[in-house]
Amino acid sequence: MAINLELPEKLNSTVERTHLAAEHIFRPISRKYDKAEHEYPKELDDLAKLAKQAASAEKKSDGDATGPKPDTVNGANMRAVLSAREMSWGDVGLMLSIPGRGLGNAAIAAVANEEQLERFGDVWAAMAITEPSFGSDSAAVSTTATRDRGERSDGESYDDYLINGEKIFVTAGSRADHVVVWATIDKTAGRAAIKSFVVPMSTDGVTVARLEHKLGIKSSDTAVVRFENARVPAENLLGSPEIDTKKAFGGVMQTFDNTRPVVAAMAVGLAQAALESYAKILEDAGHDIDYDRPAAAQHAAVAEYIRLESDLEAAWLLTLRAAWMSDNKDANSVEASMSKAKAGRMVNDLTNKVVEIAATAGYSERDLVEKWARDAKILDIFEGTQQIQQLVIARRILGLSSGQLK
Repeated sequence: MAINLELPEKLNSTVERTHLAAEHIFRPISRKYDKAEHEYPKELDDLAKLAKQAASAEKKSDGDATGPKPDTVNGANMRAVLSAREMSWGDVGLMLSIPGRGLGNAAIAAVANEEQLERFGDVWAAMAITEPSFGSDSAAVSTTATRDRGERSDGESYDDYLINGEKIFVTAGSRADHVVVWATIDKTAGRAAIKSFVVPMSTDGVTVARLEHKLGIKSSDTAVVRFENARVPAENLLGSPEIDTKKAFGGVMQTFDNTRPVVAAMAVGLAQAALESYAKILEDAGHDIDYDRPAAAQHAAVAEYIRLESDLEAAWLLTLRAAWMSDNKDANSVEASMSKAKAGRMVNDLTNKVVEIAATAGYSERDLVEKWARDAKILDIFEGTQQIQQLVIARRILGLSSGQLK
């Protein structure tokens, strides 16, 4: 059976619209906000309104579809990776700064029930997982959420959680109006007790302790957020409040199954921008790229271009597969990790090679090449490092637990 790798026509508008935004909004201000770290990109406010209107139109269009339901679908996850790729071609940090499109929004979409999806539909949510005591080991969460139920003096009953702890490397933590916090509801129950909570940033006891100065994606703020008896309603817990030792913390981990392909798509978009610069360098030097000749029979720089281009295409196909599986309710943890691992390694290899091939121009601020190389590094780190992705993949393929393979 032949495989059609063309995108469905209904997704073309998503690609065209987001690429235009990347080209005409992101690219012109990319260097400006790279140099103005922690300054909010006000140019994104109007873009956020347009994105919200487009998302509503797409949702309505999908819901108005008539006729029999297809066996397979291309839905929100496919749109997300397409948008991420195109916008990251413009600027990764700016893409992460668009109001209403935080990593916490993906967590809500992955785990929330229908009532929560409706209630938190218009929020801008950051995601708080990492703590000072751990990095990629998400099961080591020490932030606590303690149940507090009772009756107030006016006779009204309450059912809340009190959250205490500190989170680091919170993307958009100083700008978002909500944050999705990973916390344990019972330290003695291990990873099964880790739950995610939607916390308004205006909640008493929630403070932004500091902003990080970073190597790349400087237009996106990265914050340290502290929680001191931050009180949130029990209904803000995403998923089930029950501790299921058999399921472990699979509910909150579903977030990564959605967000890792998005990060992979970001890497592909950034890599595509760098690859286009590589092609321009070859063109200016008078070297043609001939796909009808073996790479080994062409100029060394051309052969390297062909290798990098094929690596990019492989990463993109893995990303599309992971997103498609998520849209079709297929378990995609392995595929999500495969796409993230491949794309994260690929984008660092490609952007560094372009800096090298561009020579002094690649090392200076004359072009965006050196910035892309700096921005690329984070794409192999956040949402799980390269090593974590390889562990996830190996455990699933070999049928081993986290205790058996570390």
